[in-house]
Amino acid sequence: MSAPAQKQPNLDSVTTINQDGSRFFLHPADVKGRWTLARRVFGILLIAIYVALPWIPVNGSPALFFDVEMRRFHVFGLTLVPQDLWVMFFGVTGLGFTLFFVTALLGRLWCGWACPYTVFLDHVFRRIERWIEGDSVARKQLAAAPWTAGKVLRRVLKHGLYVLCATLIAHVFLSYFVSIERLYSHMQEGPLAHATAFGIVVFLTLVLWFCFGWFREQFCIIMCPYGRLQSALTDDDTVVIGYDEKRGEPRGPKDKVSGSCIDCRRCVNVCPTGIDIRNGLQLECIGCAACIDACDDIMTRIGRPKGLVRYDSLNGLSGKKRRILRPRVIAYTLLGLLGLTAFSIAGWKRAKPFTADFSRMRGQPFYADGSAVRNHYQVRFHNKRNQPARFSVQLADAPEGFTLSGADAVVEVPPLGEVTRPAIVVVPAGSYRGTTALQFEVRAEPGDVTIRHEMRFLGPDPYSSQP
Repeated sequence: MSAPAQKQPNLDSVTTINQDGSRFFLHPADVKGRWTLARRVFGILLIAIYVALPWIPVNGSPALFFDVEMRRFHVFGLTLVPQDLWVMFFGVTGLGFTLFFVTALLGRLWCGWACPYTVFLDHVFRRIERWIEGDSVARKQLAAAPWTAGKVLRRVLKHGLYVLCATLIAHVFLSYFVSIERLYSHMQEGPLAHATAFGIVVFLTLVLWFCFGWFREQFCIIMCPYGRLQSALTDDDTVVIGYDEKRGEPRGPKDKVSGSCIDCRRCVNVCPTGIDIRNGLQLECIGCAACIDACDDIMTRIGRPKGLVRYDSLNGLSGKKRRILRPRVIAYTLLGLLGLTAFSIAGWKRAKPFTADFSRMRGQPFYADGSAVRNHYQVRFHNKRNQPARFSVQLADAPEGFTLSGADAVVEVPPLGEVTRPAIVVVPAGSYRGTTALQFEVRAEPGDVTIRHEMRFLGPDPYSSQP
């Protein structure tokens, strides 16, 4: 059986949608080349990092562990509690502007090389499909063939492996929130014993199976917002994948035209989103470089120079000089460095193994009678280590007459735990001279760590008339 007729991509409609609105399924051909090999090695490395991070201990916790139950977030040795999450704002901001910088400089390099969706789709699921159903021509023939026992067997085997891979990916994802040890313990018990975790795995498995098994490039074209940001982040000096029209046109058979392009459609056949790169830069292009390797291979075969399709800027493709340093690149660089620097400084300050937060208790700001003035505070002790800790609080350099009760005794805090205690400061009415700044000194062991915190002691106006 011959393969179905090819569809000609254009700029007026998406290739994956037919004129009647139905889905046109793509079967991109396989390609070999330096960029494909580099992407495959890099993709396998990223998958290995994704799987390994929950196994790598740093300061007694996984390298990246968002412990929702205990409200502890471990990021490469930095332990954050909910009160520290403002630190993550600077980290996310810095990474966001770093991505903007990469996009302004190198286009959609993230999409084609590092996006988790692309990495798993190209280097796991499409590998399985090609192993079971064959090359592009064989897959098209199989899709057009009637349902036979052989076709059913291939499809069942393919989707069975899809579900298995999706399940493994979902379990690894869950381990970032419950840890590998607890995940393994959950797996040994019945599904209803941990219904929430089991439900999350089932949901993620179904979503991943749907996306990688059927939805595929539609996610990049329809749902991903990053492609739509491309036009706002790039300019004519941004490095993209483009077709050298000056060199390639007019296209046609090798011996009949002067252009380098022989219109073999190899660049179209290998494109995972079904575009024709010769039509220019398009929203659907994810920068995977498959068309570069495909075209270079054809150029080598017909004895012409490589680079008809290549990484270059629009200015470079048109013969103009390309600028690297532009206002947007400089702006994104400075903003990215600002966010990452702020995250590093704030994270270093919050990386202490112990913290103590003081706040004023709800209710009246102070209590006063004829004999004394009292202020009620609340102390929250945080132990970020994997061993018990002891805390004690005292007033440092307090004015005469001020005494502390409630939190002055030694407080035991379990590993990675927190304990809240009241702290009541009392001063005789005769010693009160107005609002006073108090210094609380918290000592934490082991390590003999000292934490200082200043709070204001409030009371009635000492100069007001007494009844």
